[in-house]
Amino acid sequence: MTEARRDQKNFILICLVLALGTAALYWPVTRNGFVNFDDEEYITGNAHVTSGLTWTNVVWAFKSGEAANWHPLTWISHMVDCDLYGPNPGGHHLTNLLFHVANTLLLFLLLNQMTGAPWRSAFVAAFFAWHPLHVESVAWASERKDVLSTFFFLLTLLAYARYAKKPGVTPYLLALLFFTLGLMSKPMVVTLPFVLLLLDFWPLRRIYDLRFTIYDLKSVLLEKIPFFVLAAAASAVTFLVQKTGGAVWSSGWGLRLENIVLAYVRYISKLFLPRDLAVVYSYPHQWPAWLAAGAALLLLTWTALTLYRARENPYLPVGWLWFLGTLVPTIGIVQVGAQSIADRYTYIPSIGFFIVVVWGASDLANRWPAKRKFLPFAGAVALIGCIGATSVQISYWHDSETLFLHAIGVTTDNYVAENCLGKAYEKSGRNDRALVLYADAVKIEPRYPLSQFNLALCLLAFGKTNDALEHLRIAGRLEPHDPDIQYDLGIYFSQHGSPDDAARGFLAALADRPDFPQAQTALGALLTQQKKFADAIPHFAATVRLKPDDPEARFNLGLALMDNHQPVEAETQFTEELRLAPDETKAHFRLAQALQQEKKFAAAVAHYRAALRLTPDFPEAEAALDQILAAHPELKSQP
Repeated sequence: MTEARRDQKNFILICLVLALGTAALYWPVTRNGFVNFDDEEYITGNAHVTSGLTWTNVVWAFKSGEAANWHPLTWISHMVDCDLYGPNPGGHHLTNLLFHVANTLLLFLLLNQMTGAPWRSAFVAAFFAWHPLHVESVAWASERKDVLSTFFFLLTLLAYARYAKKPGVTPYLLALLFFTLGLMSKPMVVTLPFVLLLLDFWPLRRIYDLRFTIYDLKSVLLEKIPFFVLAAAASAVTFLVQKTGGAVWSSGWGLRLENIVLAYVRYISKLFLPRDLAVVYSYPHQWPAWLAAGAALLLLTWTALTLYRARENPYLPVGWLWFLGTLVPTIGIVQVGAQSIADRYTYIPSIGFFIVVVWGASDLANRWPAKRKFLPFAGAVALIGCIGATSVQISYWHDSETLFLHAIGVTTDNYVAENCLGKAYEKSGRNDRALVLYADAVKIEPRYPLSQFNLALCLLAFGKTNDALEHLRIAGRLEPHDPDIQYDLGIYFSQHGSPDDAARGFLAALADRPDFPQAQTALGALLTQQKKFADAIPHFAATVRLKPDDPEARFNLGLALMDNHQPVEAETQFTEELRLAPDETKAHFRLAQALQQEKKFAAAVAHYRAALRLTPDFPEAEAALDQILAAHPELKSQP
């Protein structure tokens, strides 16, 4: 067998092992359900997503800043899933798994193509595929943005590697296209231009020395300008969307810097020893100063060492700076969300870390040829350990209760996990247990608006209205741009005789989510109670636009039009309601009233009689019918 033939067989074998091994390991995710952490916002409770791929929904995806992110391609992928699988969570998880398998193969192809080292490339890809720190990115349905953006990230690197080997317009434009699609999936890939510069040093060797010439500097930087422009634009849009959406947390720079350096060290420790993994790690109130100083010293020392070894071991600075740099968007310079670290943030950065470990281990083995035979054995043991830990971690994602019980068990003062576990209990009817968890979450972190909000709603269920109002007000102050909180404030005030406060709540909800049908309806109803019919009509009309097949929405708009002396327009709405619900008594009655005002007496008689056939005991309909027949006796014989 020729060497080329043997290499080809090894290549195919590696691809099969990576693909089938990853699929088999992660297949249990297809039996998991959705969880109550973002899945409702991204999938199950999002009307644009659940209604599938339509032109209107695609336009919304590009315009929307919902979930405090701009990632239209991610929204579109969820819409496609809803068309394919409907509400079945297994299908959504399957799509994530397929992307993870594709990413694993792309990573292997990329490293093998650039380095010509198939076995080392295979080990990096295997660690990427089977490391338990990546379970969150694959097993969490609403984390589609992670696997999708990485798919385009790796395609960009592949196109760029081809361009570096043989410069041309086609691979360069493909790289720009894939990068754009990656940014439209998750803006975390904004660091890709810096990764391209690292690859220019190793393994592409377009820059042969750290002391490169001015010509080298110009050539490698000029071709990156379009990439940097795209990255800057995506960063600006993301920051504005997150700021507007209230996702940016304000914390002191001292605490933030301490958390940044400690986060890097915590990520490294979890990559080496993946234990006590949780869906969320709460942001601390403080870190010991000596611990943060030690972490900073450790990072600086290792960075200096990798740069010192750049000539002899170029993969060291490339892998290490890849790890450091690609974590920058999520490390907490701009703190988004309540987490101090997150497993999902390592999905791309860990590639650089695995390159350092695998290539470093191979170089060390080459220094001691007698011990080289132990390297594959050690690598296999490490991968088996990863497979076992990943299998266990996947099981925690079976449902919300299992997931957050585990998170509380392996972390301390985890108010986010307690809040989510409370929601799981509340959904299953265990409100008493939910109330305890919400109260505990508020006690741990009073500034977390979701716990305040959920505690308020739970207190309302127990009839403790005064206590509920206090927590609702706190939640509203903490999260003035959360439409759900503002809507519930409006509902509370409308039910407790404070219409002005109720209107402010509904208007605040609609300011951040204009396509919020419940808020549009509630505000319309409030204005109707105040006899402001002309003001109510646009809000009922908005509900009809958002829910055109909802008979109740048609009825509310028709009624407001009638009250505003617009019987012709009201007739249209009641007629449409009857098309959707032919046996609706009140629709026949109100349509008859509209027709009567338009002096269409024959049609009015028909609908009054239809209302009485459906509901014989209907005095108002009988009186109105008698009035018309008295004035127009010729209609008595009308069927």
